[in-house]
Amino acid sequence: MQAWKTVIITTLAAASSPCTLPTGTKIVFGKFVQHLGGCHCGTVRFEIEAPARIEVHDCNCSICCLTGYLHLIVPESSFRLVAGEDMLVSYRFNTGVANHLFCKICGIKSFYRPRSHPTSFSVNARCLDAGTVKQQTILPFDGANWEAHIAKLHSQAAD
Repeated sequence: MQAWKTVIITTLAAASSPCTLPTGTKIVFGKFVQHLGGCHCGTVRFEIEAPARIEVHDCNCSICCLTGYLHLIVPESSFRLVAGEDMLVSYRFNTGVANHLFCKICGIKSFYRPRSHPTSFSVNARCLDAGTVKQQTILPFDGANWEAHIAKLHSQAAD
């Protein structure tokens, strides 16, 4: 599986400078902002660094359909759990690679370690506090047929 990195370019001049980027690098134009979020009861709280205009994936796998999860994949370095680590309960199924984390009190999964990006976090965009997301684009992902479509998800991350 190819790891990807995100490079942020804040000016057009920087974008036009000659440089070589590693294969699989995603370039984002603009600035990252700090987004805050958490579970329903407020026990689990996190912060992430991500663009104000985000792309999220709406997955049709069994668990995502039941929970209405909208995936915002962020590198581990852009995620910080602020509160509630001791109040998270883990659930694994199928291959056991994904580590689904739920609040013990309210049951909300506000983030987890996905099978698709095991060194990153998937944050539920629905669990972000209001005010910092300026635009949200929802992209479908056929997680019901995960093995057949995961390569497409990874190629989108590199685009």
